[in-house]
Amino acid sequence: MEYLPQIIFVIILAITVYFFIKKVKEIKRNINLGKAENINDNPKLRWQNVFRLALGQQKMFKNVPVALLHLIVYAGFIIINIEIVEIIIDGIAGTHRVFASSLGGLYHFLINSFEILALLVLLACVAFLIRRNITKVKRLTHSDLNGFPKSDANIILFIEIVLMSLFLLMNAAEYQMSLLNNKYAAAIGNGFVISKPISAIFSNMSFETLYTIERVCWWLHIVGIFAFLNYLPYSKHLHIVLAFPNAYYANLSPVGAMHNMKAIQNEVLYAMEPEKAPTDAVAPNQFGAKDITDLSWKSLLDAYSCTECGRCTAACPANQTGKLLSPRKIMMDTRDRMEEVGKNINKNGSFVDDGKSLLNDYVTVEELRACTTCNACVEACPVSINPLNIITELRRYLILDISNAPSEWNAMYSNIENNFAPWKFSPDDRDKWTMD
Repeated sequence: MEYLPQIIFVIILAITVYFFIKKVKEIKRNINLGKAENINDNPKLRWQNVFRLALGQQKMFKNVPVALLHLIVYAGFIIINIEIVEIIIDGIAGTHRVFASSLGGLYHFLINSFEILALLVLLACVAFLIRRNITKVKRLTHSDLNGFPKSDANIILFIEIVLMSLFLLMNAAEYQMSLLNNKYAAAIGNGFVISKPISAIFSNMSFETLYTIERVCWWLHIVGIFAFLNYLPYSKHLHIVLAFPNAYYANLSPVGAMHNMKAIQNEVLYAMEPEKAPTDAVAPNQFGAKDITDLSWKSLLDAYSCTECGRCTAACPANQTGKLLSPRKIMMDTRDRMEEVGKNINKNGSFVDDGKSLLNDYVTVEELRACTTCNACVEACPVSINPLNIITELRRYLILDISNAPSEWNAMYSNIENNFAPWKFSPDDRDKWTMD
């Protein structure tokens, strides 16, 4: 019985790691369903993007108050959870605050830093809950978020509040224990700057009661963290991890630059210089994208990295004028389709045609036609996601592969092809308007 808590801890830890790694592998496989795309140029600038956009959250600071709240939560998540290392060692070895004696004054400084951050994270999460559910910021109450996405955001904020509260209550109970038993006083030292005042709620309790409260908080805190770790891959908060690779692989070209389709480009070049056309040239099987497997792996990584913050949709002029297009929904739809395909593979060993596709079953033609390719969504995204890549690939399939375009568009395409301009004038007559 002496080692029972350690055995239970190790079992919980092993289960947590197993299911987390299993889901991470599935996500990696789903991303790799996309087409190959070689992204390895300018590594120096790419690492700068990681530090500026992912770590430094540069784009977030277009709205300073919100950015500071987000930075507090983010820093709290990263820094406070350093304590998990100590908790895991204590849980496995049966020790208590294993680093306290070796780090001394530095340990007390770290504990104080963690406590201050914990309080700030708790307050920031309350502020975010108010923004979502009371003041109801427009982009956070958009119809895109109906159902699980809306609940997901609130669940995460609630979990953060609970975890930070358990951390502070655990320390508060231990402070009161240190007043009754010198064994705990050395570990506390000058630490517990926040939980020390809170500990008044536990005054006049027996040592046994305080010990029980401290242990319950300790167990709930670490089990809560393990549960959060396995919830993360199913949540929009996966961006906490994927923002880093997504920033590294972000497009370094000017935002307005559009990727040409090589097959189409060659068709034009060979029409102008037929002698250069290869005799064994084969036409592509398909233009653009109909389903996720037709998109690049980077577009699929974008979808998993989406924070669902809605800045892209708020910046979209088509959405602002009441049209159906929402860049955030495009990213969420792409991720949902990936998850559906992934479940299909899990069930059957390989993908079995389900009669569905990203186009039509998730993203409608009306949404795609509303896009002006202005790149406002790309510019607005804090983690360098590019919804426009997915939109243009789906629209290329519609127009080039199945000739699904409004008559006005087809007339313009025909004019460009025949007259090298959108208007129905011969090239020789295009300058005649200057005569008058």
